[in-house]
Amino acid sequence: MLYHNIRIALRNLGKNKIFSIINVTGLSVGLACFLLIATYIYDELHFDAYPTRAAHIYRIGIRLIQNGGLADYPDADVAVGAGIKNAYPEVLASTRLLPQSELYLGSGDKKFKEVHLAMCDSNFLQMFCIPLIEGDSKTALKGPFSIVVTRAFAEKYFGREPALGKTIPGFGPGLKVTGVIDKVPDRSHFHYDAFISMTTSRGATLGTTWSNIGFYTYLLLDPKADPVKLEARIQELTEKYVVSETVHDMGVSLAEARKEVGNWHFYLMPLRDIHLKSHTKYELEPNGDIQYVYIFGVLAVFILLVACVNFTNLSTASSAKRSREVGIRKVLGSVRGQLIRQFLSESFLLTFLAMLLAIGFTWLLLPAFNHISGKHIDLAPFVSLGTIAFLLGLTILVSALAGIYPAFFLSAFQTVSVLKGGGNKPARRSLLRSGLVVFQFVISTTLIIGTLIVYRQLKYMQNQRLGFDKDQVLVIHDAYALQKSQEPFRQSLLKDPRVVDASISRDAPISLDGNGFDGSEVYARENKQNESAAEIHATFFHVDYDYLKTMGMTMATGRYFSKDFADSASVVVNESAVKDLGWKNDQDAIDKTIISSGQHEFHVVGVVRDFHYTSARQKIAPLMMMLGHNFGTILVKVHTADLHGFLDDIKQKWAASGAPIPLDYYFLDDHFATLYQAEEKTGELFFLIAGVAISIACLGLIGLVAFTTQQRAKEMSIRKVLGASVQNVLFLLSQEFLILVGIAFAIATPLSWWGMHAWLQNFAYRATLPASIFLCAGAATLFIALISMSFLAVRAALANPIQNLRNE
Repeated sequence: MLYHNIRIALRNLGKNKIFSIINVTGLSVGLACFLLIATYIYDELHFDAYPTRAAHIYRIGIRLIQNGGLADYPDADVAVGAGIKNAYPEVLASTRLLPQSELYLGSGDKKFKEVHLAMCDSNFLQMFCIPLIEGDSKTALKGPFSIVVTRAFAEKYFGREPALGKTIPGFGPGLKVTGVIDKVPDRSHFHYDAFISMTTSRGATLGTTWSNIGFYTYLLLDPKADPVKLEARIQELTEKYVVSETVHDMGVSLAEARKEVGNWHFYLMPLRDIHLKSHTKYELEPNGDIQYVYIFGVLAVFILLVACVNFTNLSTASSAKRSREVGIRKVLGSVRGQLIRQFLSESFLLTFLAMLLAIGFTWLLLPAFNHISGKHIDLAPFVSLGTIAFLLGLTILVSALAGIYPAFFLSAFQTVSVLKGGGNKPARRSLLRSGLVVFQFVISTTLIIGTLIVYRQLKYMQNQRLGFDKDQVLVIHDAYALQKSQEPFRQSLLKDPRVVDASISRDAPISLDGNGFDGSEVYARENKQNESAAEIHATFFHVDYDYLKTMGMTMATGRYFSKDFADSASVVVNESAVKDLGWKNDQDAIDKTIISSGQHEFHVVGVVRDFHYTSARQKIAPLMMMLGHNFGTILVKVHTADLHGFLDDIKQKWAASGAPIPLDYYFLDDHFATLYQAEEKTGELFFLIAGVAISIACLGLIGLVAFTTQQRAKEMSIRKVLGASVQNVLFLLSQEFLILVGIAFAIATPLSWWGMHAWLQNFAYRATLPASIFLCAGAATLFIALISMSFLAVRAALANPIQNLRNE
């Protein structure tokens, strides 16, 4: 029987080539979109799953409540991990990771700038189950100045020669290669090219402090341990260690220290949750977001439903051509159950063909999808029996969803009616079919609105006032290589007429990773006896006398640093610092004294207007600027149309300076644009998904138009005989569809407003939601719908009435 049904199904598909092609194409596109989103979600949900005991690994973080706000740090101080392990037997092991700033390693023509380096404890690679292809993971990182490198890193320095046991010069006495790994897995919240033994740093080995940050610390718990109870018990150690350090560092009383430390909370972040649920500004890498997983998961299901709806509408639209077949089969003895099985067989066959096409589309489109989403998804791991079973189950489910209504609809035709040539004459307007079309266009309109809002927010962040001038600002990195020649080099730049200003500092206005800068806890009080003063965590910028004018910043009140004053202990704060410190206004801040960790006193001489030194996703945090030390960055404000020529001259000057490393630079505005890559990728994904949804919805609309014109062909012919014009007929055929699109728009508008309003709450500074966005989306949907149905409607309006009335 199954073989017989398949033969008939193939014959019917061949007879209705156009509908079959449209059906298979629409369904395959929907399935391909679903599969691509499914691979994205699978990839996101399986981050940091590669360690054998990943479910029992936790990262220690710190949350501080300060002035009603919450500061969240994913790292802890040097002694925290070992201290917790020694205090609680349910902690089986602890390990630390300490990211390193860039280093120049090697010598001669094999000297490279390395920016993805980290120090780690000897058991780090073992806890994270990163296997060595050369060396012993148990001993590789025990000795100082030992390094474990990736295969690509080793080939860069040693070619195809064995790297194990060789030394890479450039850091101390040289780094001895004691191990080689393939690479850190792609689905990891950190990626480094090399790991240096933590014993290389005396401070990391001998340090005993608890009240600072910097070390990313991980604990391996006993499988029977309760992490919630352990987290509560860890607070005992805060009283034991952090209070005494606060008394010493800040010069406050024991009572005041206990009061402040009461807002200090160690917490455990599950390793598997870091990528999607941890969003501090000090993450090792930009993380994903669980919200996007939910959003794209819902969109994947909706796309699949839209494709099924399209299949249903097209199947019912072709019903007139199948009505005689149904009547004859019933006369010859077929019962309704047999007909239902026949139509479901056809649905399964179409879905199976669509699934094969969808798999091919997925394979072809995956490189482009990876580029847009920033992923490195490979289909090879998905080639398994489990995946085959999933795809087969999905095919059966989709064929049932898409085919069950057409099967029952077609099998219900009345024998006498269809054999007389009148068709089944169902109700002119099917609430189910109309509802399905409304559903399709609700999804499509919502996606169009979402895409417009994502792009509006992106443009808002990119174009808002930053508080400084980012255009044509050249940032020369690693200027420390010039040593005492930094100032002479700056003076030589100022002699160039293309240079407006130049400043030597340690900090550029936008960090290299876009996540902010290391800060330091700061107490603010008018004198040391004022223990009721506010405590804030602030970012420090080390700057020179020319930083303000080079960057085009403005003062709110007071003055900037000047050589006419002894400003070695002076500080300029931003407006956010004034507010968080609880001072009345900017003027009230002048002449106040700030006490920082280590009981260092700074005298406030001015307040600079707030400027964005991280992305607009984050609120502007308190900032303190002081005359710097350890300069290493030169900021050059340029005014020229010939940037290439200017850069060539800069490179010549750098080479002539005798610097031992090559010139490393970037333009501030280019780097600023990289801060919003996540939003750009989200916008592109929304745009593509919206395009797929609207395309499939239009195919469904074509199906409904075809069905309606077939059912109303005689009515339209009679109207034309009685004098109706082509315009009248077009209006009659179109008004029903326009009403459906209008209903979809009315439903989609509040839904999309609610969803996008919630999404915008993730940004400290966000765009508004004007009515024009919703109206534009509605107009676009209406226009697309009109274009989709115009051909069939016009053809029906121009049809010769005689063709439809010859049997009357």
